[in-house]
Amino acid sequence: MALRKTEKADLRTRYPLYVEIGLVATITLLIVAFRLDMRPEGGFEVTMQEQEVVQMEEIVQTQQEQKPPPPPRPPVPVEVPNDEILEDDDLDLDASLDLDAPLENLPPPPPPPPSQVEEEPEPEIFVIVEQMPELIGGLPELQKKINYPEIAKKAGVEGRVIVQFVVTEQGTVADPVVVRGIGAGCDEEAIRAVQTARFTPGKQRGKPVKVKMSLPITFKLK
Repeated sequence: MALRKTEKADLRTRYPLYVEIGLVATITLLIVAFRLDMRPEGGFEVTMQEQEVVQMEEIVQTQQEQKPPPPPRPPVPVEVPNDEILEDDDLDLDASLDLDAPLENLPPPPPPPPSQVEEEPEPEIFVIVEQMPELIGGLPELQKKINYPEIAKKAGVEGRVIVQFVVTEQGTVADPVVVRGIGAGCDEEAIRAVQTARFTPGKQRGKPVKVKMSLPITFKLK
């Protein structure tokens, strides 16, 4: 058997009315609370004092000037006793020169300065002259004087050695130097052979002069 609620017992029908009554009561309490004077009886008052202005003065730093020290006193001069007595010399200013006196009494003149011997300048070494030096006997004759070094033979060294030298005014060889060598004793043998060579001296303007030359010495195994 189902039970049904009566209209008085059903609260849903009166719910909006209750909400409106609650809102009205709340607003009324708020209005009353705002209108009430809740300040204390004594009260207090806030006063603002004027701020004191402090002025800052700029202090200029004074620079102390130092006076320079006084100059030192000059030394006191000390008198030095002078015991030396200068004797008065009598000068004979009336002396006269006798031009008629014999010359034998006069002192001999100083010897003349030694004459400087002018050194003859060394003759210039030419490279090209009017008449070039010529090897006496020719280059084949010079090649016959070559002794093939044993070290070069065993090592199979062959080639050409260029020897540079100076032909003097007498046709002899001076200052031989190997310009290009092959080693193994061939350079020394080439210099030895060139030193034995003789030349007809070179001439410049008909006079024999020193001439720089070079000769090739060939080393070839048979």
